[in-house]
Amino acid sequence: MGSSASKAAHRATTDEPTEPEAKHLADLIQYINGTNMSVQHLADILSEKTRSSSWVVVFKALVTVHHLMVHGNERFIQHLASRNSLFTLHNFLDKSVMEGYAMSTFIRRYSRYLNEKSLAYRLIASDITKTKRGMDGMMRTMDTKQLLNTLPVIQTQFDALLNFNANPDELTNGIIHAAFMLLFKDSLRLFAAYNEGILNLLDKYFDMRKNECKESLDIYIKFLERTSKLVQFLKVAEQVGIDQNNIPYLTQAPHSLLEALKQHLASLEENNDSLLPYRFVILQNGLIYKSHLRSDMKWPQPSEMEIPGGMKWQLNTYTCTSTLWKHISIPPVPHMMFLYILDINPLSDR
Repeated sequence: MGSSASKAAHRATTDEPTEPEAKHLADLIQYINGTNMSVQHLADILSEKTRSSSWVVVFKALVTVHHLMVHGNERFIQHLASRNSLFTLHNFLDKSVMEGYAMSTFIRRYSRYLNEKSLAYRLIASDITKTKRGMDGMMRTMDTKQLLNTLPVIQTQFDALLNFNANPDELTNGIIHAAFMLLFKDSLRLFAAYNEGILNLLDKYFDMRKNECKESLDIYIKFLERTSKLVQFLKVAEQVGIDQNNIPYLTQAPHSLLEALKQHLASLEENNDSLLPYRFVILQNGLIYKSHLRSDMKWPQPSEMEIPGGMKWQLNTYTCTSTLWKHISIPPVPHMMFLYILDINPLSDR
């Protein structure tokens, strides 16, 4: 079986400028999914391939590794995460052919992402793109300390993914296109976990102490920045022919939410870290607002939102189905803020 795996690994990483053949990738998946099969042997072969001077061989080796991370037994990424070093390709440059210059840039970026994906597994002890989601999922059941430790790890991995930064006209061959497709799938799964962690963090925000609020606010601001970058990444995905039904439509939370979070932190600083009488209230349409607990005020109901059917969206005890959020004009409401965050259903493995 080891010999068969070696042959499949070598055939998947030939110097032909085409993506690794599906047959060879399937053989490798079968190998690492086998009971008691050594993933170290396979990892060693692919690691050796990344030391080639040919951009084709190196890129195909990285795509193969990524494919096995996504579709293979967890033992594979577990082993990669346990290594002292993985891919040291930050200086890689193939000068032998013209295309090598451009592809070398993406090889350096891609290898950094795979390094960060492995490191995230080591730090979190799981592949965040495969963890259980929903109200009883990993990110929604973390306490404040766990969230403040985990979300920065997700942010770093997400940064490395978005830093691949390829334009449609740069996806000029099957190898880089295969890499982009794997990154696209990872981006949806990673953002889904990221988003659930942010929802959980915001649920807890008004019960936090000042230092925790500072950390959480910084994390939330970075989340907004990365959401904007993801929108650009998904535009590239659409332009290269990925089915629009598989590309989520993302909407940002309104600026009023960010301002309210900042004001709450400022209030804590003014009141010497004393907790303020705020609460989160979940409305019928899945909106969240923070209100002062005033008994002398009647709260008006917000306008309804249009919610097309399709994918599950959950927030605390509220559940509906939605493929995307479409904003409908909501009149200003005193002392109220709204949060719209899409919970996407990542593509199934295929």
